Amino acid sequence: MSPERTGPEGRDRYRHFVAITTRLMDNDLYNHLNNATYYSFIDTAVTSYLTQAVDRDLARDPVIYLVVENGCAYFRPIAFPDAVQCGLCVTRIGRSSMRFEVGLFRNEEPLTAARGFFVQVCCDRSTQRPIDMPPAVRQALEAIRV
Repeated sequence: MSPERTGPEGRDRYRHFVAITTRLMDNDLYNHLNNATYYSFIDTAVTSYLTQAVDRDLARDPVIYLVVENGCAYFRPIAFPDAVQCGLCVTRIGRSSMRFEVGLFRNEEPLTAARGFFVQVCCDRSTQRPIDMPPAVRQALEAIRV
């Protein structure tokens, strides 16, 4: 279920944006962001959206969201001191799972420098087993669904 290798996409595909600032330590020896940093940005954008949309207390919420699949396609390098705009949308909502797609935009560029996805499953914090998605979460996901 990797992102289709169709090329970069425009900002209009995404419904919500999260700004992230690169740091010097994010660069690798090729002088662009290390691939692990892209995944960190995707995780931060997804977690930020859910946290704000449903007013979550990350330390105490009885529902946790475990990543069960992810991927990223790279089109253009990003490097410090670039600013990154992470565009989010949801492409699938199941009984307990959701698929976020995240476009990473370098500075004010109109097309994605990278495009990733996260599939997450709603789980009970204590058992870490899948549970039905809470209605407030479903509503927040529907708000950015494409």
